[in-house]
Amino acid sequence: MLKNLNLLWETITQDQIYWQIGVSIAIVLFFLLIKNIFTRFIFGLIMRLTHKTPTDLDREILEAFEGPLKGLIVLPGFYLALFYLPLPPALTDTVSGLFRSGIIAMVTWGFYNLVGGKAYNELGQKLRLDQSLLIFGSKVLRFIIIALALSIIAQEWDYDVSGFIAGLGLGGLAVALAAQDAVANVFGGIIIVLDKPFDVGDWILTPSVEGTVEEMSFRSIKVRTFANALVTVPNKVIVNEAVTNWTRMEKRRIFFRLGVTYTTPREKLQNCVNKIRDLLENHPEVHPDLIMVRFEQFADSSLDIFIYFFTKTKVWADFLAIKEEINFKIMEILEEEGVSVAFPSRSIYFENQLENKMEWDDARYPGSSSGPESGHNREN
Repeated sequence: MLKNLNLLWETITQDQIYWQIGVSIAIVLFFLLIKNIFTRFIFGLIMRLTHKTPTDLDREILEAFEGPLKGLIVLPGFYLALFYLPLPPALTDTVSGLFRSGIIAMVTWGFYNLVGGKAYNELGQKLRLDQSLLIFGSKVLRFIIIALALSIIAQEWDYDVSGFIAGLGLGGLAVALAAQDAVANVFGGIIIVLDKPFDVGDWILTPSVEGTVEEMSFRSIKVRTFANALVTVPNKVIVNEAVTNWTRMEKRRIFFRLGVTYTTPREKLQNCVNKIRDLLENHPEVHPDLIMVRFEQFADSSLDIFIYFFTKTKVWADFLAIKEEINFKIMEILEEEGVSVAFPSRSIYFENQLENKMEWDDARYPGSSSGPESGHNREN
């Protein structure tokens, strides 16, 4: 290849073909004029037409390929200019190879601009992809585009790239085996970004950690625990665990069983159930969708009232304040009705009462009817 390029340069610099060089330069200038006309009028008209379409995607694609299109217009001019020169037959393939390589370079330039440009970012936003994933994908795609272009250009110049590609495959396999944990974390990060089980600022609970997500990356997430410690969890661990996102709950649940004593009359128990239900149904901070207050069961040491409802707020501090307020009002209802809260208790009943102390003594001292002193009295 280098030998042919040197021969091409020597051919161009010969004294006998200066007039042909002038014609070749004129051909190049003519195509440059066409490029300017295309840029000013035709391309400008196409861009104005794209403003009338409902999406900006077509205009952004044209902007990415504006520079390569200009190059593709000028490139045939250089090709024709070189072929106008009296080139030896050995240089014909070299000129054709340069022309084809130039076309590949222009197309690569266009796709390189497209990936990571406005159209790429707009498409990612429509698909609701995370910005970090868009940046990572842009770098990977640009590397692939350049690698493919270089391999195609090398094949145009009769270079065998199969060994290079095979080497890349073996090298990639070796790197993947050596860094399989890092690769697993990267793919875990991609899964988290695509699946979106949580966002920065969410309160999450996993078997590994509970707290607020502060940072997300392709290797790990950082969670601030309620003890104010910062925990870093690898992505491969998170994607294999059950994640509870408390931030995304629509409302917060409260449920418990209120046990009252067995001595409570039926009318008072019914009044307590009705008043507690009215309290919850009319409370401004209780969600009205599901409120259950029922006399549920006869428990071992209490009559149980089942209370189940949700608060509208999801904020923990506000939730506790509402729960406290409702608890005090339930106590007030119980006091008004004269109903006591039961506590765990157990009664023991004897089937036969002990008759007298003698029977108890006989049980302790078999064979003696008068206790431990009777034997001594008989001896005397």
